[in-house]
Amino acid sequence: MTDLALRLLRQHDRLAELAAFPFDFDLARAAHGHVEAVRLASGGPLEVVAGDDTGGTYFVCADGSVLYADSEGSAGIIGSSVDEALEVLIGLPGWHDHLDLSPADGEETILARVAETEEEIREYHGIDEERAELRAALGLPARSPVELIGMLHTALSRTEPDFVLLNAEEGGAYEPLGRPARPPLWEPVLAQGRADLAGLRAGDADLRATVADDPVRRRLALRAAQFDRSDGDLPFLRTLLRREAESSMTDELRLAAVLVGLHGDSADLPLLHEVRDRDFDTWCGLGGIPEPDADGEELRRWARASDDSLFGTDPADEPLTTWTGLAADQGLTELARVALIRRLDEIVMDQSALRRPGSPTKLDTSPLYSLAHEFECLGDVTQALRAQRLYAALQETASDRVSARLTQARLERESGQLDGAAVALATLRDVLAGPTDDLLKHWRGVNLGSFIAEEHYTLAGALADAGRPEQARAVLAAGEAIHGELSQAAGRAVRELAARTSARIRELS
Repeated sequence: MTDLALRLLRQHDRLAELAAFPFDFDLARAAHGHVEAVRLASGGPLEVVAGDDTGGTYFVCADGSVLYADSEGSAGIIGSSVDEALEVLIGLPGWHDHLDLSPADGEETILARVAETEEEIREYHGIDEERAELRAALGLPARSPVELIGMLHTALSRTEPDFVLLNAEEGGAYEPLGRPARPPLWEPVLAQGRADLAGLRAGDADLRATVADDPVRRRLALRAAQFDRSDGDLPFLRTLLRREAESSMTDELRLAAVLVGLHGDSADLPLLHEVRDRDFDTWCGLGGIPEPDADGEELRRWARASDDSLFGTDPADEPLTTWTGLAADQGLTELARVALIRRLDEIVMDQSALRRPGSPTKLDTSPLYSLAHEFECLGDVTQALRAQRLYAALQETASDRVSARLTQARLERESGQLDGAAVALATLRDVLAGPTDDLLKHWRGVNLGSFIAEEHYTLAGALADAGRPEQARAVLAAGEAIHGELSQAAGRAVRELAARTSARIRELS
């Protein structure tokens, strides 16, 4: 630890006592830890250095930043170092009451609020002499309340995305301390695209080639053009459309086709058909384009209809996964992860958010499926599993329950939760043993049957590798029973894995 103030507190009992009272930074409480097990969403170490008398905890992060978590489920950065955090705590002993203040409130409001709070504190105990003594001993400057509020506000605004605190067991995120205003996700995600769009409009030929050649910058520029349209964009939109087609079917390819079509130039129809006919996926994804001999107005009508149903001009109307996907593509992994965690938390806390419009008794669980997929793409199996468990629990048909539990078992296994994987497969087998629906009745002769048997064999092998022979044998036996029910073709797909796994488990003592 390099913070001078923290070293001095640890070395001198008198200073530690002053920090603990009246400024509620109590080193002795560090031994008790936080009220629950926690971790950073981004990973990385957390060191408990102090606590307060409300159950709150002060953590030091890898870069030295101080993260404060209260006992009610809120957390935020309060300083870039322990020294800076102590400046705030000592200079603003009522800082909890000032989390809603920012420099935008103005000097008069800030000074009045701080003075009112400190007068209330002085009714019970002193702070002035204690503050002067502690500041002098720790070498901290005497900053004005206005400056300290600015420091606290700046620190809190740094909490997301790198310092979001999670409940270590359930995976839910703590609420932002003070709930600082943050720009919508699409603003930082689109920043590069907006800059490139401005350059393209300025006629920078080198930039046009660079953007067209870079898949991520190309898609960002197209998204920027979606929300900031101009009649002069058509020449470079044609270039971006042609190059995006090289990636086969993407949402941005469809967007590029629509943006070109909205200009209503019938001369673009051969290009649109060339792009559509590139491969089977583009042919399916770009259906409905008017024939090559159509006029410009027909082309424009097609583009407007597609625009109204699929795109539009307000970035706030785009699905969250549009922005998290583009964030991840730019390496803004934590930005994407935090947005997805917040969305999952909303659903966990209020499943009514999944109700289908016009059918309040029905749930649309596809957002959970998408969240599990997005988390897995980010490499966050823990959060993917959290979404998948809820998704599996909410499935209504037998076929959907089997498919969901199979994915859950795989994620449980991949995250090292082998007992959970075994339970998920047992639940799956119970569904197979009960009434089935039309989609499930033929599971023994299709890929689903092979996948179920494969997951049993893979889990049995993992249990064997973990030194759990009895459980390995039990899962293997269940897998063998399923394998025995498969059609010849479906069973052949896992025959080699079955033989290897059986031989591996026979070797166990």
